[in-house]
Amino acid sequence: MFSGSIPALITPFRDGLFDEAAYRDFVEWQIAEGSSALVPVGTTGEAATLTKDEHFEVVRVCAEQARGRVPVIAGTGSNDTQVAIGNVKAAKEAGADAVLMVPPYYNRPSQEGIFRHFEAVARECELPIMLYNVPGRTVTDIQPETVIRIVQAFPDTFVAIKDATGDLCRVSRHRAGLRAGFAQLSGNDDTALAFNATGGVGCISVTANVAPRLCAQFQKAWAEGDTVLALALHDRLFPLHNAMFADASPGPVKYAVSKLRPDISGETRLPMTPANEAARAAVDAAMAAAGII
Repeated sequence: MFSGSIPALITPFRDGLFDEAAYRDFVEWQIAEGSSALVPVGTTGEAATLTKDEHFEVVRVCAEQARGRVPVIAGTGSNDTQVAIGNVKAAKEAGADAVLMVPPYYNRPSQEGIFRHFEAVARECELPIMLYNVPGRTVTDIQPETVIRIVQAFPDTFVAIKDATGDLCRVSRHRAGLRAGFAQLSGNDDTALAFNATGGVGCISVTANVAPRLCAQFQKAWAEGDTVLALALHDRLFPLHNAMFADASPGPVKYAVSKLRPDISGETRLPMTPANEAARAAVDAAMAAAGII
């Protein structure tokens, strides 16, 4: 259902408020540059600092601007199962085509608790769900056996996973236990090439905010079997992948986008801060190396 280069979209702010006009133009640019789907209000979209009303307003604007040309996958995770259910319903009302959902964070549930959480969500919700495993942020890790159990229990609901564990062996472990067609997407740009080589079909990307055309060309080259071009594009983008995390994200990526698109500020919301001087220098050098400035 999902493949290719999928940006985890930044949320532009101006004077502390969601900048709708800039966001609409940004969504339009992403689609024109070849992004295959869009993820609003994920980690890079600073969902943790948005109010609930703002959160689903961003989803609504994204879906409205996309107009069905590419799927919109809204971030909806929560450490409260009932809130997660409400978030999926709100995302559907806002026009999302699917949702991206982390396991409950902070609470540190057992693997059984993780399964029961997603079971409850699946029984109450209608949209397709993409699991999002990012234990570096959530602490909670959906083990491969639990991923397989969740997907096998609700095969029509859980259609994909964004895997940001950095454990490339998991791609093969998931494939061994799941049906063909379950989409595995890398959550890390820097390992996207290796992830695809073991069975992945794309990446939910931070770098695609800055270099959407190059990221889309990289994924297209791999999908078409042009491994020489894919490797060349990977090498060209690799410094940029690293620069996106030269300071706490999304500071660096917002700085990078602001250099390309003056209508978008590098403004963040506390506790997140703009990229520091060293990170800005790293971003400038990486953008130059990639040939996008």
